[in-house]
Parts: sequence; structure tokens; C-alpha cells
Amino acid sequence: MTDFSNVPSTDALKLQAKRLRQQLHSSGVAVGHSKSLELVAQQYGARDWNTLQARASNRLQLQVGDRVRGRYLGQVFKGEIRGLSLRGDGEHRQITLHFDTPVDVVRFESFSALRQRVTGVIGWDGCSAQKTSDGVPQLIVEGLA
Repeated sequence: MTDFSNVPSTDALKLQAKRLRQQLHSSGVAVGHSKSLELVAQQYGARDWNTLQARASNRLQLQVGDRVRGRYLGQVFKGEIRGLSLRGDGEHRQITLHFDTPVDVVRFESFSALRQRVTGVIGWDGCSAQKTSDGVPQLIVEGLA
């Protein structure tokens, strides 16, 4: 599996393709825009430009200290990222969140269990692979709050 953890934004990739095209042109090699995009995709190990662009645009860019919003066990939250690390496969990140307001992790009227800090594993789309009993990801980080 190709590691796409170091893929920059789509705009940065397009700029790389433009610079590559200019460099090749100055060396006497004529390359069109689409060919330069395909060459950049190959440099990152992607099958083609469309694959690389999808990887770049679907990545939720997060860092420690960011304010985020999302859902945890079906409950809406806003909070701060306190920890973030890349997992060994490059496709997932471990994230530690501190919620502004604790969420109740129990769906039972006569009992509550509040959590304000949670740790989970999310993909680059912000969703955990672990799901609740109704098939919804346990943790969904939607983006900046």
C-alpha cells in the first residue's frame, strides 16, 4: 500500500506540476499541463493524477491545538485537539480530544457516564473505523470549529 501521508494540498501539487513543466521546458523537453500532473502523481506513488488529487482533497488537515467539532457516540461536540499521531500504516491517526462540554456516553435514562477527554483512531476523512451498534462511526471529526 502506498503511503499518502506526505501528500500536500491540491494547490501545492498543481504548483509542483507547473514548476516541473517549466523546468522541463527550459531543458528543451516540451511537456503539456496534463502530462506534468501525471508525472507529479507518479512521484508520489499514485496510479494517476485523479487518484492523487482525491487523496489530497479528502484529507482532513489537523494539528494539536486546533479547535474542532464533530460527533462522538452520536453526540455533537466542540473541543480542542490535545494529541495527534500518525499510526504505522499511514492511513490512520490517533487523536486525543478535550471536549468543551462533557458528553454522556451512556444511552440509558437512569444512568450517566460523562466523558470530557477521549482518544480514538480516525482515518484521513475524520471518521473512525469503529462503529456504534447502528453502524455509525464512533468518532467523527468534521473540521475546525
